[in-house]
Amino acid sequence: MDDFLRQLSGYLRSTWGYRWIGLVVAWVVGIAGMGVVLVLPDQYQASAKIYVDTQSILRPLMSGLAVQPNLDQQINMLSRTLISRPNIEKLIRMADLDIEAKTKKERDNLIDELIGSVKLSSSGRDNLYFVSYRDEKPVRAQKVVQAMVTLFVESGLGSKRQDTDQARKFIEEQIKAYEAKLLEAENRLKEFRLKNLERPGGGQKDYFGSLGEVQAQLNQAQLELREASNSRDALKRQLLGEEPTLSADTSLPGVAMPGGPSTADIDMRISTMKNDIENLLQRFTEKHPDIVQLRARIKSLEKERADLIAKYEADSAKAAETNTPMPASAAQGSPQMPNPVYQQIKVALASAEASVASLTARVAEYQGRMDKLKQSSRMVPELEAEFSQLNRDYEVHKSNYNNLVSRRESASISEEMDATGVAEFRLIEPPRVAPEPVAPNRLILLTVVLVVAVVVGAGASFAVSQLRPVFHDGRALAEVAGVPVLGSVSMLLAADRKRYERRRSVVFFGGIGGLVAAYVAMLAFVSLVMRSA
Repeated sequence: MDDFLRQLSGYLRSTWGYRWIGLVVAWVVGIAGMGVVLVLPDQYQASAKIYVDTQSILRPLMSGLAVQPNLDQQINMLSRTLISRPNIEKLIRMADLDIEAKTKKERDNLIDELIGSVKLSSSGRDNLYFVSYRDEKPVRAQKVVQAMVTLFVESGLGSKRQDTDQARKFIEEQIKAYEAKLLEAENRLKEFRLKNLERPGGGQKDYFGSLGEVQAQLNQAQLELREASNSRDALKRQLLGEEPTLSADTSLPGVAMPGGPSTADIDMRISTMKNDIENLLQRFTEKHPDIVQLRARIKSLEKERADLIAKYEADSAKAAETNTPMPASAAQGSPQMPNPVYQQIKVALASAEASVASLTARVAEYQGRMDKLKQSSRMVPELEAEFSQLNRDYEVHKSNYNNLVSRRESASISEEMDATGVAEFRLIEPPRVAPEPVAPNRLILLTVVLVVAVVVGAGASFAVSQLRPVFHDGRALAEVAGVPVLGSVSMLLAADRKRYERRRSVVFFGGIGGLVAAYVAMLAFVSLVMRSA
């Protein structure tokens, strides 16, 4: 840090030694700069404000019916691309600026100047656009802005009409082309179907789809046949375990009481009531009164059956203890009657046999269809491929044709919407020129000139000090010479010399003060001129 401060101090002392050169340079730069600022021509700015209304009530009403481009994006893109060379050439003719440009070079220079000077900016989401231009002549500035506003509005409306016409013409041409393609595809598809109407894969149904459908039907029929066969075999086994007849007053376990119903009668009544409940449940819920009553009666009959069996077992045990024979109604010599369970199983068996026969015929039919399809499988791939190609071409042409027709109608509606003015250009502020010049800002420029003059003067002093360096202490001399410095002799100024140096310092600071005074005088002069104007 000490070395840095010592080095900085050395630079400042060296620069101070050539301060008069810096003062002269500062005065030259300052006076020249102030003169340039004073002679700069005034610039007058003309401006206008345009509002583009894109929020038309037709847009939500026509949603889905007409093509609605992003108007905000289109206007934004137009504002960015409007300042181009062809448009500026139109602007020159509209503002009569071509009168001043006689040669091609002058015309090119004028175009380049306008491209860099004409400003078209947007305020953001408000769709407000500002057009501005600065020129030495107020009238010419206003003409340029007026021409730019006209060009902006005409470009926005003209581009929309041109795009709509081009789109409509293109769609009409494509509709005619696809109409011919669609008709040709329909004829090819019709001829193919008529030619291969009786062949598998001839356009009626996909061959592999038909094969899979028949295979699924065959598998389902075979499954149902196996289920029916198993059910039939189970009924046969159950029928072998039943007796065709029973005693007239005995139930299945052979239980009956004199003068009372047998367990078989009770079982038949319970079975009938359960069937009635199943039928009722198809129409009503468990809480229906008839269902509740039937379930109560079933419980009562089941209790009666249990009591009958219990009493029969008690009587049998008592008879065995006393060697008393059973009542005649419970003996084996009672009259015989058909077994209802046997009859029911027999009826179910007949139904199962009929179902097995029907399913067997169905399986045979599906098997025949399957064999026929497999025999004709050689020609199927070729027919399927040809049909798929024809059908694909037809569907593609049909889809494109329908889309184009729909888009044509949308384009017609869009054209009508454009004619009604979906986007409206409003001139909020017409082109006008500010009465006072907007440039140059001489107050700021004079301040900049003063700062630049001081900096350039200090830079000149520093540059000369580096070109003609001196040593201010023995340490710096030792570092440069590479030999030790044994000592140094201080210089003491005489009284006359000190007075001389003080006068020089006063003159130097007076020169700086004079430069600042000139700056202040120029500021006062410019302010006075601006107020008087």
